[in-house]
Amino acid sequence: MKVSREEILHIANLAHLNLEENEIDSYLTNLQDILNFANIVNDVPVENLDVTIGSNEAKNVFRKDEIKIFEDKESLLQNAGMQEQNMFKIPKVIS
Repeated sequence: MKVSREEILHIANLAHLNLEENEIDSYLTNLQDILNFANIVNDVPVENLDVTIGSNEAKNVFRKDEIKIFEDKESLLQNAGMQEQNMFKIPKVIS
């Protein structure tokens, strides 16, 4: 399939693009390259491939929430801008 200059101008008009005369050939080349690649992908043989929904069969994996005691609270909180009662303290964000 070959894209014509008129088709580029029509597409540009539909997209409300004001193409300069020197841009038309560049857009024509780029669109033709995209369509050529799409044709390559369309011609890939897929007859003997298994049908799949996704690239793998992984499901959402959730871990159990567990409370873990962290012994060195000082090193954990050393980068906190503010702290209170061994917790990070942040400015109020909801009024």
